[in-house]
Amino acid sequence: MLLLINTLLPIFALLLIGYACRRFGCLGENASVELNRLVVWLALPALLLKVTATTPLSEIGNVGFLAALTISSGVVFIATLVYRLKKNKQLADASIDGLCASYANTGFIGIPLCMHIYGDTGVLAAILATLVVACVLFAIGIICIEVGTQTHTHWFASFKNVSQSLLKNPLVVSPFVGMFLSGFHITLPEPAMTLITLLGQAATPCALVSLGAFLAHKQRGNSRDAYLLVSAKLIIQPLITGVLVYHVFHLPPVWANSAILLSALPTGTGPFMLASHYVRDATTVSSTILQTTVGSIVSVSMCLLLFNR
Repeated sequence: MLLLINTLLPIFALLLIGYACRRFGCLGENASVELNRLVVWLALPALLLKVTATTPLSEIGNVGFLAALTISSGVVFIATLVYRLKKNKQLADASIDGLCASYANTGFIGIPLCMHIYGDTGVLAAILATLVVACVLFAIGIICIEVGTQTHTHWFASFKNVSQSLLKNPLVVSPFVGMFLSGFHITLPEPAMTLITLLGQAATPCALVSLGAFLAHKQRGNSRDAYLLVSAKLIIQPLITGVLVYHVFHLPPVWANSAILLSALPTGTGPFMLASHYVRDATTVSSTILQTTVGSIVSVSMCLLLFNR
């Protein structure tokens, strides 16, 4: 419990700093947008590149673990997407809601948490989960948003525009560059790796300060929509993962428990980055991040209690 609180407190502190700086005029009214652009175009791509480039492809071999996380997050994403579309939401907004319900904060909360509980095996599990979230789920979300924001009626024109947007999107390209470097055992020069590391370290604080600054603005819309997404993220996704790791893939206890624990984590800042980047309504996104971050104290604690039993 103390570890979880110590992990979550800095996140709340960065949110509060961004909120206070915007409220007291230390940051301008466009600070949230500009900080988010820094994260999307520089910091987060650098982080994804470093993680994928420094993770040997041979270590990405726990098929059951990867499959369980991919299936559970995919089921929640698709179910939320379909439900939102039936509620007459546009594809881009429904896709962001789907990410809110399935995008776990495996990098910034999952890695230190699993490292403390399960050691090196836990770190590897958290890194693999981060690759699933960042390289698979995030990419699918971006594709859906790109398709939803197209105005062309001809399928070829829409496909061409989506393909060009994806090829220009550093969030999609950087993980594949990293996996290419890892697969061919290419080591970047030390100055380049230092630069990438410094940029990657800016992703978390900038994203959270950006979110805090956004929350300082007067919120519009019905944030009660977030309750469904919070339930899907903290309850439904861990339950699906539990069924898969224990009754379908029969993973060893450490890997099974790590998968469930990572599924019970709060929503990361990725959906907010995309909502801001594509100029979509971020009220539900911000509410979901805050509520799942608070609620994860309960969900993760319940998981640890069950594991101990």
